[in-house]
Amino acid sequence: MSRIGKLPVNLPAGVTVTVSPENVVSVKGPLGSLSQKVDSDITVSVEGNVLTVTRPTNQPRHRSLHGLYRALIHNMVVGVSEGYQIQQELVGVGFKAEAKGQILELSLGYSHDIHLLLPPEIQVTAVTEKKGNPIVTLKSTDKQLIGQVAAKIRSLRKPEPYKGKGIKFVGEQLRRKAGKSAGAK
Repeated sequence: MSRIGKLPVNLPAGVTVTVSPENVVSVKGPLGSLSQKVDSDITVSVEGNVLTVTRPTNQPRHRSLHGLYRALIHNMVVGVSEGYQIQQELVGVGFKAEAKGQILELSLGYSHDIHLLLPPEIQVTAVTEKKGNPIVTLKSTDKQLIGQVAAKIRSLRKPEPYKGKGIKFVGEQLRRKAGKSAGAK
């Protein structure tokens, strides 16, 4: 039995889950609604405020899908009830971030500014405190989408290992390297 797949998903107050005959799971909560198509072999059942995911056989394919769909449904339940937030820090002299609606404008030391159009499901804010690095905050109900957008923003200027300049997640520990040692022969 899959350790992740056999865990039940507890539904908090205000969250409703419906399973259509085509095996599409829809989750509605105070922050919005999400839906996910589930493989036809996997069955999803809701009893009271507990959701369970079961598989028909012990084949490797069914075992892998069992844990996958349970995790995806759990992420949807957490997303519509609490939401997800990712904070990224721009470390570098002259690095700037500005949010104008769904457009994130970044100045990362290149000869031009970078303008990113973000999906409507994501709310973005950019804060620059005095004597501090700019911090970009992403909020969404969709864990996969917010992670993908955060990875795209980070890929524009990855942190380098010598000075640590670049875009990093808040709280991330970077592995630093020593530079050239002076006078070594």
